[in-house]
Amino acid sequence: MTRTARDLLRTTTAQLAPDPLSNPLVPRIAQGAAPRGTLAALALEQSWVIPADRRAFLHLAERSLVTAPEAAAFFRSLAEGEALAEELLPSLTQACGVEEKAAASYEPLAGCQAYPAYVAWLSLNGSPADVVLALTANFSAWGGYCATITKALRAHYGFREEACAFFDLFAEPSPELDAKAVAAVQAGLDTGQLNESLAAGYGRLLQHYEAMFWSTLGDLPS
Repeated sequence: MTRTARDLLRTTTAQLAPDPLSNPLVPRIAQGAAPRGTLAALALEQSWVIPADRRAFLHLAERSLVTAPEAAAFFRSLAEGEALAEELLPSLTQACGVEEKAAASYEPLAGCQAYPAYVAWLSLNGSPADVVLALTANFSAWGGYCATITKALRAHYGFREEACAFFDLFAEPSPELDAKAVAAVQAGLDTGQLNESLAAGYGRLLQHYEAMFWSTLGDLPS
């Protein structure tokens, strides 16, 4: 039986699921044990990650338009989501007690910015279908982290709805985006443009860089 894109996405996501111990910070946030300074750093790091990823996704969409239009549609949707997330970030940083001047002068951490740097590398070098598969597998873990965080921000830190909206955005499943991922991966399979081995390697690196993001924040002094 020929394997479908949905099957491949499901098995790849399962294979690349991160070790629960690779993220020490989110369980602390879930318990209300993470200091607000760490939450502030998380928000400020995202203020660098989000615009970088948006530009990378736009570049991927442009690269894919002629040879992989289904992938281009997927990347355009990702870029639109990042643009919305960028609009929601100021409410989060303000709730964390970060003043505008401090946000403007914030110097990002190398361990947190390795992830968007690699996404930028993929935007220049990765085959569109391979990148769709790798990113979709990685987003599963990210969405779960955001769901945990947004619940904890309300329960333990007293954040209001507008301050939680950034994590709410990523915590909610997106059937439309999932459908576009399936279409892009299926097109890659049908045209021979998908290299499963390369895509899995990209996904593993994304997971390692995401683990680095969380461990870097988790190691910050209280």
